[in-house]
Formats: sequence, structure tokens, C-alpha cells
Amino acid sequence: MIDHDRLFKELLSTFLIEFIELFLPEMMAYLEPESITFLDKEVFTDVTAGEKYETDLLAQVQFQGEPSFFLVHIENQASPQAGFGKRMFRYFARLYEKYDYPIYPIAVFSYDQPVTLAPDEFEVSFPDFSVLKFSYRVIQLNQLNWRNFLTQQNPVAAALMAKMNIAPADRPKVKAECLRLLVTLNLDPARIQLISGFIDTYLRLNPDEKLEFDATLAQADPKVRGEVMEIVTSWQLEGREEGREEGREEGREEGRQSQIELITFLLANQLGQLPAFIGHQMQGLTLFQLKQLGKQSLTFSTVEALSSWLNDLEALEGFTGEKAEILRRLRQQVGAIAPKQKQQLLSLSEEQCQNLSTQAFNDVNSFESWLSTFS
Repeated sequence: MIDHDRLFKELLSTFLIEFIELFLPEMMAYLEPESITFLDKEVFTDVTAGEKYETDLLAQVQFQGEPSFFLVHIENQASPQAGFGKRMFRYFARLYEKYDYPIYPIAVFSYDQPVTLAPDEFEVSFPDFSVLKFSYRVIQLNQLNWRNFLTQQNPVAAALMAKMNIAPADRPKVKAECLRLLVTLNLDPARIQLISGFIDTYLRLNPDEKLEFDATLAQADPKVRGEVMEIVTSWQLEGREEGREEGREEGREEGRQSQIELITFLLANQLGQLPAFIGHQMQGLTLFQLKQLGKQSLTFSTVEALSSWLNDLEALEGFTGEKAEILRRLRQQVGAIAPKQKQQLLSLSEEQCQNLSTQAFNDVNSFESWLSTFS
């Protein structure tokens, strides 16, 4: 289950100024950006409902050029809730009583449905007069068009486009555009990881969408495409580690194959149709080696240069001389040789290599059967 509150709190506490610049630029005229101090969460009990509520984000900010302060209170609402305005007012009243500072209340509505306008006030009134009219700022993401944020050089825009009003057919394109914007912002690796993780959480693609994502990425500027590929590769590596922890060998292999498909698509877009032997070599790469290939993919101008790079990589593994020739002949016989099988080949003795050179295999299963006799 997605921890929406945690994700939004991490994003907004890291990029609070950028959030204000994007959605509430008027506030920048009177706040002191260097003065922000995040306060501990406040816990309130709703006695009538028997529930406890915590403030999502509370920051103390100094008025620009003045010795006085105000509070910025932000609540993320991941699902519609009746009486939300009343809850915002209760937060306001209790925070005002405790701190005696002016409070700027903001609600971020991040749910997908409904798309009707959310209320932005809470009112107490009688037929003959109004007792109270409490207002709060509303940022309703499903009311915003992601296309309007494509040119915003802002990390919050890169993240929150993933939660805006997106037609189902546009999901792959939006994910690619989010990542394209992200890599142009020159952020440090930790902040890139935070935002890219946010994007991937809310825009998980199915196999068909992944193909369209790859096609969109292939049209990007080569430098941008390479940096986006590094992010995508990091997701694959994280998936691999999660798979190792949970013992999901099948899941790890699916992640590796997904990375091979992406790199193959990008290389074919750059070099044309790849020969079968290149595909066989790529099938023998580990996820770490695939990450290396992804970084180098934009530098290859010919298939020959790509093949030479792959051969050099295998030489570093230990496939030189006789073992390099054995590996080449095996691929001619059975096709792709998996990373685990390559490691088994490297461990063979000279006598076993001589035995192998006399064998003829019809398929990879017969080769695996032969290998099993020496394990």
C-alpha cells in the first residue's frame, strides 16, 4: 500500500520553497526563504469521532525584513473526506492558540476521483448573520493539466505532474516528460532519487505502456535520454535488490529482461536493426553490465563499435583465447547464454573445455544438461 502522507511530506519538506514558487508565488514577496524551520507534527484528538489526526507539514517562516513570523500549514489529502474543511479549521484554531502566529493553511488534494472542485472554506452561519467564514488555499491536482507544467524548471512540477489530470493514453508520455524535466534541473543524486521514486510510484506502467514509454524516450535529446536511462536502470537495480531480499529469482530476471528490451529499443533506434549475435551477447549481461551499456549506448555510431565494446566487456570477465571461442561457438549453436551459464563456463578446467569443444548441442537445455554433470 502506498504511504501517500510520507511521500508528499518528503517531497514538500525538501522542496517547500519550490512548491510555494510554483503554486503560491505571491507569498514569495513577503517570506524570508532562508528562515524556514520545520516544526514537530501536532496530534489532535477528535473526541466526537474517536479519532486522532496529525498535521502533515508545519513550518515556521519569518516575514521578509521583519522580526515577526508566521506558520505555513500543509495538509495532503489522498482521498476525499466529508467535513475536511471543518478539520482544517480545527487545526487552524488549535495551532493559532498554541503559537499565536498568523497561519497560512494549504490543502493539497492528490486523489484521482472525483474531479469536481473541492471546497476551500468552512462556514458557520445562521439565517440572519454569518458567524465564521474560514478559508484555506486549495491545490487540487486532478484539476490541473500536466501540459501546462512542462516548461516549469521546478522539481515539484516534475514530481506532481504524475498526479495531475492525465488521460489514460497519456500515462507513458507523462512519465517520460516528468523524467525529462527532472534530469534538466541539475539536482544532487539524493533529490533525483526522491523525485524519480515519487514519479515511479504514481506512474507504474503495464507492458504495453512501457513500450510506448520507450518509444517516447527514444525521441528525446541524446544527452537527456542517457540521463533518463540511468534513472530507469537504477529502478531495475533496486528491483533486483528487493527481489534478492524476498527470494524472487523470477522477479529479478523479469527486471533484467525489461532492461534489455529498453536498451535494445534505444540502440535499434540509433543503429538500425541489430544482428542476432548482438542480442545473444546482451542476453548474457548482468544488470550491472546493462547499466554500463546503457551509459555507453549513445556513443556507438556503428554496430561494429557496439560489438567491439561487448567483446571487450567479455574479455574483462575472462573470456579470452579458447574460452572466448567456445562462447562464440555455443552462441552459434544454442543462441543466448545466460550470465549464470557464463560463470559456469569460466569455472571449467582445461580438460572440461576440451570436452566441451567436441560437443554439439541442439538447444540451450541440452547445454545446461551437459553443464550440470560438472556442477
